[in-house]
Amino acid sequence: MRSQTVLQVGLGVALVMAGSSSAIAAGKEHSGHKIDKGQKAVAAVPAKDKDMMVIPRGEFSMGSKEHADEPAHNVVLDAYAIDKYEVSNDKYKAFITATGHPAPAYWDDPRLNKPNHPVVGVNWNDATAFCKWEGKRLPSEAEWERAAKGPKGDAHYPWEGHEINPTKANYGQNYGGTKPIDSFSESVNGFGLYNMAGNVFEWVQDWYDPKYYKDSPSLNPQGPDKGYNFANQGQVRVLRGGSWLAPETSLHASHRFWNQPENNSYGVGLGFRCAKSLEGSTQASQAVAEAPANPKWMEGRDAYMQALISMGQEKHADAMVSIEKAVAADPNNKEYKDVRNIIQKNLKK
Repeated sequence: MRSQTVLQVGLGVALVMAGSSSAIAAGKEHSGHKIDKGQKAVAAVPAKDKDMMVIPRGEFSMGSKEHADEPAHNVVLDAYAIDKYEVSNDKYKAFITATGHPAPAYWDDPRLNKPNHPVVGVNWNDATAFCKWEGKRLPSEAEWERAAKGPKGDAHYPWEGHEINPTKANYGQNYGGTKPIDSFSESVNGFGLYNMAGNVFEWVQDWYDPKYYKDSPSLNPQGPDKGYNFANQGQVRVLRGGSWLAPETSLHASHRFWNQPENNSYGVGLGFRCAKSLEGSTQASQAVAEAPANPKWMEGRDAYMQALISMGQEKHADAMVSIEKAVAADPNNKEYKDVRNIIQKNLKK
C-alpha cells in the first residue's frame, strides 16, 4: 500500500517540477539550501518574519528504527517557513502585554525566565494562540521533522550527524535549566535552525497516535483526526525535540513525545516555535489512525511521561517509582534506563 502511494506521489511531484522553470529564490536566500532547477516557485517570507527560514518543497525520510511508533517512511512536503529559534520569553511577554493572555507556568522562575531563553510552561492552546497572534501556526509533525533533519533529509541529529554530542545540545540536566535560544551555534543545521534538539520540547500541530505512520499519506501529512487517549486522561498532541531535562535518547530528530493539549504538567520543558504556509503550497487530506498500540508498550510510555512530570516538579522519589514501572514494561528500552540514571543521581544529591 505505501510503496504504491509513494510512487504516485513521486510521479505527481515530477510532473509539477517538470512544468515549472522557476526556482525558490526566497528559499535560496533564507535557508542556505541549494535549490534544484525547475522546483516550484513560492513567495518570499515577509520582512516582518525575518527570523523564519524557508524549507523548500522536497522529499525526506520520516521516522527511524528507534521506537515502535516511528517506522521510517518517505514523505513529500510543500515549501513552508519555520522559526529560526524557539519562541523566547521576551517575545511571549509582548504577546501577553498585547492580548492579556495569562502568563505561563514558571514565568517567575529565575532558572527559566530570562528574556532570551525559550518560554516554558505553555500548553498546546497557549502555543497555538501565540502563533495565531503572529499570523503563523504551529508546524505539522512532518514539517518539524523535515526541518530538524536538514537539507539531506536523513540526519539522525539536527547537526546532521549520527552521533550524540554533549557540546551541541542542552539535555540530561547538564546545564540545570534552559539556555538562550541562540545557543549552540555549532549545531545549527543546513536550514539555519537553532536548538532543534534539546533545550525545550516543542509543541506541533498534530494529534498523537502511535500507529499513525502505518497509514499516513505520503504528501503533506497533517496527523490523525484524533489523538490517543492515555490512561483515560484525554487525547494527546505531539511534542518534538527533547529538552534540558530529558535524556540523550530523546534528542534524535524522529523522536515522538506527547501531552494533553490543555496540560503543562511537564511545563519546565515545554516550549514551541511557529511555522507558516507559503504561497503555492497545498494541503493534503488527513488520515485516520486505526489500531491501538501494544498495551504493554503504551503502559511503559505512560509511566515514562509520569516520571518526567515528577522530575520537573523535583519529586524524584515519585519519579523513580514511575520510571521503574516503565522499565518493567519495556526492560530493553535505553531511553527509560537513561532517565532512571538521571533520577538516581538526583536522589543522591
